[in-house]
Amino acid sequence: MAEVLVLVEHADGELRKTSAELLTAARALGEPSAVVVGEPGVTERALVALGEAGASKVYAAEVDGADAVLSSAALDALTKLVAEKSPSAVLLAHTADGKDIAGRLAVRLEAGLLTDVVELSAEGARQAVFAGSVFVDAKVRTPLAVYTLRPGVVEPEPQQSSPSREDITIAAPNGARVVERVVEPRGARPELTEASVVVSGGRGVGSADNFALVEELADVLGGAVGASRAATDGGMYSHQFQVGQTGKTVSPQLYIACGISGAIQHRSGMQTARTIVVINKDADAPLFEIADFGIVGDLFTVLPQAIAALKARQN
Repeated sequence: MAEVLVLVEHADGELRKTSAELLTAARALGEPSAVVVGEPGVTERALVALGEAGASKVYAAEVDGADAVLSSAALDALTKLVAEKSPSAVLLAHTADGKDIAGRLAVRLEAGLLTDVVELSAEGARQAVFAGSVFVDAKVRTPLAVYTLRPGVVEPEPQQSSPSREDITIAAPNGARVVERVVEPRGARPELTEASVVVSGGRGVGSADNFALVEELADVLGGAVGASRAATDGGMYSHQFQVGQTGKTVSPQLYIACGISGAIQHRSGMQTARTIVVINKDADAPLFEIADFGIVGDLFTVLPQAIAALKARQN
């Protein structure tokens, strides 16, 4: 069976949800091998979780300074592994880092590249194009295929294994380096891209103060808070929580859109959610077209009622 390389996304050895999704998706193409890039010791911390996620082998590319050079270390590690192992494909998450590495890797190795993939099989891939307004079936014709998989479109399927570990040596990175990291406060809510429930507000929320209502609903549901570009550009909410083509892509179990009309750019970042609920007083809002459940009403009337009902149910 052909080997498939999966670039693991992690936070100091703690796997992100996307890594388990990638390892699950890779089984459709061959034998999934995880590639861990980071500071010395990081692979050991990730090994058990990678085995639970179904990795058959783990390649460890550990080098001092790896975390300070953004994507360079991962790019070099994948380049070396492709040359030595001749895999049939390389899978990465369709995140900022994943897109950066995938594009550079494909150019460096003259490999075919498909991005924002939402379905993957041995016959080819389905990908979102034109800001998610169209889905197309495509197939890579080069010997090596590089894919970026949209987070959340694959349900992780644990498959217990005892992966072997192989250390690979890469040169110490000497390119542009990160000199400072500023961590934005997130509070107790889950990470936006990994949350199973996302409640987002748009222009219809009206003001930053009114976003407290959106936050309260998210907290009752144990979810994350998102916002449309209109809301973030209007100063109602931080840009780090923007959902859409120029923000973050989410694919939760439940997405609740409050006061969001549904521009194509926003839809591209959330339309693969399992269940979409739209609350808007404009019955002609485009987002109703993809809603599983729609409420035509004033969000300032609907949300307090929903919050009260949920709290009563919890009690």
